[in-house]
Amino acid sequence: MKQKTENPMRNIKIEKVVLSIGATADNLEKGVKLLKIITGRKPAKMKSSKRIPSLGVRPNLEVGTVVTIRKDSLEMLKKMLIAASNVLSKKQISENNFSFGIKEYIEIPGMEYQRDVGIMGLDVTVVFKRSGKRVKLKKIKRGKIPKRQIIPKEEIIKFMEENFQTKFV
Repeated sequence: MKQKTENPMRNIKIEKVVLSIGATADNLEKGVKLLKIITGRKPAKMKSSKRIPSLGVRPNLEVGTVVTIRKDSLEMLKKMLIAASNVLSKKQISENNFSFGIKEYIEIPGMEYQRDVGIMGLDVTVVFKRSGKRVKLKKIKRGKIPKRQIIPKEEIIKFMEENFQTKFV
């Protein structure tokens, strides 16, 4: 009798970790400096597409900065989870990803207070994928991927508990 083995195409992988800070004007430059210090990479500035008069936002106004980490994503995720005391809420999880915030960057291990930045927080988003996602993204011979390619909340929780000993409240 043959033993049933686990399908390797169903395994979950971390695709990327995205660090972002929302700010305008002077605080935006501080956010860019902070992300450069944390990651060692050049952050991109995000522009708004909508007008929100109550917040003073107009189209093409720079409203945030973002860095995407793909190669060293595991080490960065471990650092960020330690800063969030390795406890997350189930509300922070959606399909294929989860997000959490860090109130002060000095909570990240190895980070010291930067006088020119001050106290600032950031958001962390972790995106998951399964093997075969490239079929949807490639330019030539693009295909459709089925609903079972989507990673539900329960699988993300199981993956994080097994690999990072994260607690979910």
